[in-house]
Amino acid sequence: MSTPRALARPVGVPLAHRLAARAVLPLTFLLARMKPRRIAAVLGFLRRGAVPASTARAKAARDAVCAVSLSCAGPQGCLPRSLGATLVCRLWGEWPTWCTGVRVVPPFAAHAWIEADGRPVDERVPGDYFSRLLAVAPVGMRTPGGETPFRETP
Repeated sequence: MSTPRALARPVGVPLAHRLAARAVLPLTFLLARMKPRRIAAVLGFLRRGAVPASTARAKAARDAVCAVSLSCAGPQGCLPRSLGATLVCRLWGEWPTWCTGVRVVPPFAAHAWIEADGRPVDERVPGDYFSRLLAVAPVGMRTPGGETPFRETP
């Protein structure tokens, strides 16, 4: 049996923010189809020259992406949502810390999110709820666990 559920989409997002989010959606969905190592490499290139994003700006970028894309706003849209918010921040000259990892409490689940000022942005969970496996922080900024290079095993 299924239960109908409405997606909570942000309201009152400025037009300029929605346009920026729409502009990055094609690249967002292209990146989301790539292997994690390739995503990290592309993001590592794109972050150059950006300043660290504030929590308010990162949340505004996340809200803009959720406002224009149902797949990003949905419960399974964490990867495109985090990538889209990161790319919107980059359009604004800023860079949040893009992270992927897992929940530390059962049941096991992978997740992608953005952080600003060392905390997850608008995730509605405690800061230690996720264990980071891969992170792309602003240039010159160290993440609490350091940047984790992703390597595939043959």
